[in-house]
Amino acid sequence: MSPSRGTRRATLKLRVTAEECRLIDRAAESAGRSRTEFVLEAAHNAANEILLDRTIVAVSFKRYSEFLARLDAPPRPNERLQRRMQAPAPWD
Repeated sequence: MSPSRGTRRATLKLRVTAEECRLIDRAAESAGRSRTEFVLEAAHNAANEILLDRTIVAVSFKRYSEFLARLDAPPRPNERLQRRMQAPAPWD
């Protein structure tokens, strides 16, 4: 999910070196974004990634064992899988 483009109510102030600012500006320009949009999107993505990495899913030992067994089991053949396996690779 990208940062909301709705009404913004908070201000985030950063102190950066001139070199860091030039680097951010070059990257933002390359991405077709303003400095603010670029920094906000980068911070938003980093925050989501960090928080998602710390999400804990608690399951019973039995359910976890079932989950692992399904991961280890070969896929069941089906028409869609057969078509995909016979299709040329996108890079060919």
